[in-house]
Amino acid sequence: MTTSSTRRLRQVHLAAHFPGVNNTTVWSDPRSESQVAFSSFRHFAQNAERGFFDYLFLAEGLRVREHKGRIYEADVAGRPNTLAILAAVAAVTHDIGLVGTLSATFNEPYELARQLATADHLSGGRIGWNIVTTSDAFHGANFRRGAYLDRDDRYRRAAEFLEVATGFWQSWAPDAVLADKEAGAFLSPDGIRRVEHHGPQFDVAGRFTVPRSPQVRPLIVQAGDSADGRDFAAEHADVIFSLHSEFADAQAFYADVKGRLPALGRDEDSLKVLPAIGFALGSTRAEAEENAREIALAQTSGATAIAFLERIWGRDLTEYDPDGPLPEIDPDPAGAGITQGRANNAADPKATAEAWRARAEAERLSIRELVIALTARHALVGTPGQVAEEITRFVQERASDGFVIVGHTNPYGLDEFVDTVVPELQERGVYRDSYGAGDSLRHTLGVREYA
Repeated sequence: MTTSSTRRLRQVHLAAHFPGVNNTTVWSDPRSESQVAFSSFRHFAQNAERGFFDYLFLAEGLRVREHKGRIYEADVAGRPNTLAILAAVAAVTHDIGLVGTLSATFNEPYELARQLATADHLSGGRIGWNIVTTSDAFHGANFRRGAYLDRDDRYRRAAEFLEVATGFWQSWAPDAVLADKEAGAFLSPDGIRRVEHHGPQFDVAGRFTVPRSPQVRPLIVQAGDSADGRDFAAEHADVIFSLHSEFADAQAFYADVKGRLPALGRDEDSLKVLPAIGFALGSTRAEAEENAREIALAQTSGATAIAFLERIWGRDLTEYDPDGPLPEIDPDPAGAGITQGRANNAADPKATAEAWRARAEAERLSIRELVIALTARHALVGTPGQVAEEITRFVQERASDGFVIVGHTNPYGLDEFVDTVVPELQERGVYRDSYGAGDSLRHTLGVREYA
């Protein structure tokens, strides 16, 4: 990569995705440890902080996934509460941001705003919220309301939820807390505005119990990719957690989302685009590619491959050899609900099955090989220097503002990246070598701040 000496290099932003609630995690790896033990979260967070990552990212599942009426996901080894983890990790870190996934569908604005503001105080301004909507009655069955909302209503609820929460976060004036101990006055009675909101989703009236937190509004992360999701992110989010990690596709996504900002009075840097991406390193590219192949095989066991097909076929396929050809039988239309808690994106299972059989035959792929090919996402593969160069290219050429790095083992999945790739990025002048003293997460990322 060549750059003009007069042009300032765009800085790389990195987030660290804690493994566990996804099928990229290799639990069979001898280095894998507990998904619940605090030692796992502590090592992962402190290692990411050692690498000067912007923030740690936690996914969350509101219900354990089921397949054929049984828990089958090898990637699920417990899903502890997000906010409890963030609060605990805040106590053993100093600078790294802490972002958790929390649903706007099955929470209430006042309570969640209170929890996040409290965590922002406890962490010194390092909290972020990955705001998601929950799409199905399977998850809803764990909650009093049950059922679910249509897509449009989910986004309307999320927008109204954020509006109400922001009202609470901003309801304490900056000088509402007084320090006149001798007079016995700690609160300014006029400094806490009453929040009144009467809308289609929420009817709220009251005063907030938590003083204005260091960030005022926690960092907002959003992951929707539909037109509605992109509009929501452009208006409300500070970071987009994207799945567009192939260069040309990522560049197009970046241009589309950032192109929506000027009409909303926002500039390019006020919204960061961070695709999720895995990696495989080696002393040579050939070694890295072999490591990537071995990781992919470990991520997709024979049982996982068969279960993936059963989601489309809607029938039991355990009699089939995962290293053999695809089934010749057609999907069962009555079996659409064979998997619960996971999206099935095949609108026409029969057509999908026919397309997969054609591809498997043309490329001579077994069931397992096909599933690996279908589920594989672009990854950073090469020597540490080559991976650093690719990350730099994405950022300088506006395909992203950085990446959410996804390791494949828990909790040591990022150690090698921190030890080898981070120094290469620093050498290129595109990555920090320290945090700013007392910086909030918003300041670390360089997004809009609230007074």
